[in-house]
Amino acid sequence: MFFKQFKTQILSSPLYLFSVFFLLFLVLLSISLPLFPLNPTSTNITQMNQAPSLDYLFGTDNMGRDYLARVLYGGRISLLVGVLAMLASVLIGTLVGITAGYFGGWVDSVLMRTVDVLSSIPWLVLVIVLSVFLKPGLTTIIIVIGGFSWMRISRLIRGETLSAKTHDYVNYARFIGVQPLTIIRRHILPSILPTLIVAASSSISSAIMTESALSFLGIGIQQPQASWGSLLQNAQSTLQSAPYMAILPGLFILLTIYSFNNVGDLIRDSLQKEVI
Repeated sequence: MFFKQFKTQILSSPLYLFSVFFLLFLVLLSISLPLFPLNPTSTNITQMNQAPSLDYLFGTDNMGRDYLARVLYGGRISLLVGVLAMLASVLIGTLVGITAGYFGGWVDSVLMRTVDVLSSIPWLVLVIVLSVFLKPGLTTIIIVIGGFSWMRISRLIRGETLSAKTHDYVNYARFIGVQPLTIIRRHILPSILPTLIVAASSSISSAIMTESALSFLGIGIQQPQASWGSLLQNAQSTLQSAPYMAILPGLFILLTIYSFNNVGDLIRDSLQKEVI
């Protein structure tokens, strides 16, 4: 079974074990943050730019806000963007990929040429341009990233669909007149699900990286909200006097993306072992 292989793979590699526990810790912490007495927007002008201490474990920023609270709530925003943008990109990419791969013909040609056109444009530049025209904020960044990061997934799902629809049970279902939507739901989707799960895990890390880049450029998450990218942007002015203000969010970005990539490899290895 998959879960047996998953457990075996986790225990076989310290990197897998660290990645899974780090992400679980991060998710549980993000969910439970409202239970802690931390306020990321509360200012105290008498405590501006304080170094880490027992009162402020991560110090304070240039407005006297608790930097620990800013980093933790920033991680909550970054994870939310990553998950929701992933869901949007996976939904669009899966819909386009399955439709193109299953129906073929002119439907495939139109959809794939559209994907080619969108893929030919540096999508980070496209996202930046759209973010300028739309009102910056959490909703906008999720829509923009999710709406323009699905092309790679659609190509991947199309290839898997082309392979899955050649199976005998799919051909038989089509021969006896089963409706296309029923075939897709019962036969195609289960076949491409492993690939979809792996693509989704890598899509989360890409979305977090993109959000961090956009927020760093000042067109992502806006004040008073914080994300790891916006914290990096704000830390530019204090790199010499307080380098930890850039190191902390940067380290969280690095570990989170690394962990999601490792989890994607973990799922892939578990699925491969199951097949073997």
